[in-house]
Amino acid sequence: MYLEKYDLSGRVAVVTGGGRGIGLACTQALAEAGASVVIADVDAGVANAGQAALAEAGHEATVVAMDVTQSDQVAAVADQLADQFGGVDILVNNAGIARSGVGAEEVTDELWRNVIDVNLNGVFWCCRAFGGNMVQRGRGAIVNLGSMSGYIVNRPQEQSYYNASKAAVHHLTRSLAAEWAESGVRVNAVAPTYIDTPLLKSLENGEVLKQDWLRDTPMRRLGQPDEIASVVLFLASDAASLMTGSIVLADGGFTCW
Repeated sequence: MYLEKYDLSGRVAVVTGGGRGIGLACTQALAEAGASVVIADVDAGVANAGQAALAEAGHEATVVAMDVTQSDQVAAVADQLADQFGGVDILVNNAGIARSGVGAEEVTDELWRNVIDVNLNGVFWCCRAFGGNMVQRGRGAIVNLGSMSGYIVNRPQEQSYYNASKAAVHHLTRSLAAEWAESGVRVNAVAPTYIDTPLLKSLENGEVLKQDWLRDTPMRRLGQPDEIASVVLFLASDAASLMTGSIVLADGGFTCW
């Protein structure tokens, strides 16, 4: 009775930024559960590498080029996939950028707009396009990637723009969940701690900052992509059928202190 709730056979899942890191882990988790998966990524090289990694694990994946900041392109891809597969059942809004280290008084318009454009606008464009199709079909599950940074102010790095973008994603998640609940569409989010990914490793002074992050984490470790993918799989599946508008913290206890 219970394990069958995780069976995604016959369902189509789209993961934005699904070619590496958390996105790739989510794509693999959904594929292992039986879903037909689509990697939607702005970087063709990354998408193809993700597709190859899934093939090595015994899973097929469709690749589509999509820049989440381009609303017209997102809408076109959503319609294309709806026609190709007869509908998209699961959307994982994973695409995002992590930028930090600039004090609010020094944040340029370009920096602010760049982070908000990808992390917030991109999530909304995808929810509007794919979610709109789900509403018409009367079913669907959307999982947004938020962050514990939507709850707390990170230290020691300064990143007001990133924190604001993720807090907005959390409230967007709740708002859409309330609007679409009667249409059979569930909208939830995952709020991770620092995850050991190439994106995190690319941060300037990352190894120095890591010592502060571990100090503030009760579990004393970073998270792994598969640990976030496991939560995404749960929220996308029928095991979470009563959940909508939830922001699930997966933070190693970080927000407890």
